[in-house]
Amino acid sequence: MKTTGHQLVTGRRNALKILGLSSAAFLTGGFRNISSAPVQGQESLNKPPTGLPPIKIKSVKAIGTKPGGSNLVVVKVETTEPGLYGLGCATFTQRAEAVVTAIDKYMPDFCIGRDADNIEDMWQSFYVSSYWRNGPVLNNAISGLDQALWDIKGKRANMPLYQLLGGKCRFAVDTYTSVSGKTPEETADNVLKQMEAGQRHVRIQLGGYGGVGTIGSKPDFKDAGFGMPRDSFMDDQAYLRAVPKMFEGVRKKCGEEIELCHDIHERCQPLDVINLCRHLEEYRPFFIEDPLSPENTHWWKQMRESTTVPFAMGELFNNINEFLEPMSNHYFDYIRIHISQIGGITPAMKVARLGEWFNVRTVWHGPGDVSPVGHSAQAHMDLACWNFGLQEGGGVFSDLLREIFPGCATKKNGYIFVNEAPGLGIDINEQLAAKYPITNSAGNWTVRKRDGTIIRP
Repeated sequence: MKTTGHQLVTGRRNALKILGLSSAAFLTGGFRNISSAPVQGQESLNKPPTGLPPIKIKSVKAIGTKPGGSNLVVVKVETTEPGLYGLGCATFTQRAEAVVTAIDKYMPDFCIGRDADNIEDMWQSFYVSSYWRNGPVLNNAISGLDQALWDIKGKRANMPLYQLLGGKCRFAVDTYTSVSGKTPEETADNVLKQMEAGQRHVRIQLGGYGGVGTIGSKPDFKDAGFGMPRDSFMDDQAYLRAVPKMFEGVRKKCGEEIELCHDIHERCQPLDVINLCRHLEEYRPFFIEDPLSPENTHWWKQMRESTTVPFAMGELFNNINEFLEPMSNHYFDYIRIHISQIGGITPAMKVARLGEWFNVRTVWHGPGDVSPVGHSAQAHMDLACWNFGLQEGGGVFSDLLREIFPGCATKKNGYIFVNEAPGLGIDINEQLAAKYPITNSAGNWTVRKRDGTIIRP
């Protein structure tokens, strides 16, 4: 049908009248049935949240056990939800009884009645609750609490911990293991065994750290009756000469495909470390661990400018703030955090995320004196951190440890695989753990020079 010009004008006038009436009605409060009509989805905004109900902390306690050579300490946090609890590693094997006391005597008064979901608030609060910071005993206590709370949160969400941290960045966790020998040849043979087992990274040592027990002549301080009979001896110059020969021997026998690491363990002077690393460059170490003691960190700038060897550092740091300056200046390449020492998952993940901005990768500290609970926590973080580098140890536990800690992570072909159960995926058999009580044995970390001078750490 043909539309005339008059019809177009009339239609336009009628439309303007309707719009005018609508505007007036809106301004004067008319058409209330329209303005009061619910917007799509508004109903859900007016309803109370339907998430998980809040839960409180009902009890906190320490569980100490020593089924092997190391004291292990675990924090257990129980909640007001029946059967819901979390576990965290608080192992400070050299001062285990002090950590147990801190947990059992101070933590219940602080924790009981608090909201178990508010992990960040609780961490910040407990961190300053004793006023002084940086103490390793209280750091281990808060580490255990923090991990236990993340375990609870994972169980509440019915997800493995790595899912709460962002999900997997890799299918499994690549590791390094440590071997030692009295000679370069013996060390190389032990590396070959690890390569046959699927390891792609191996840390090589001659004897103990610094060659203790293997390298050097008779210590004069023992003949003089200085110190204690059990004190160890380190011949630092003999050690410095021996390490390049060890790398050379292992490379010749094991080839170039295996990645090699070495731990100085803060036991040498900075200039000696620089000279050592220059000699090691041709052997392409994956990293040199702990080249400086905490007292010598002002050497970092010169250390970095003097050699191309990658460094791993940080297991002796007590405070996450100690990582800021060296990481922002690219002084080291790998973060060596001891999760039970730095304060748990919450602060460790902050350091890991910071490392991503400065191309610094993670290598969590994972020796035998980390409990299976702590190893599980580290592996979950490894899966979720894009800037993961490598993981020390983990996944290899005795039958007894697996019986005490059901749900331990496993290791195959050099990779750690976590238990996919919610939270950390690991439990503890308290009755069996109690059969192996902790002791006051602090281990032997006293190392001396020939004249008896103490060598740090």
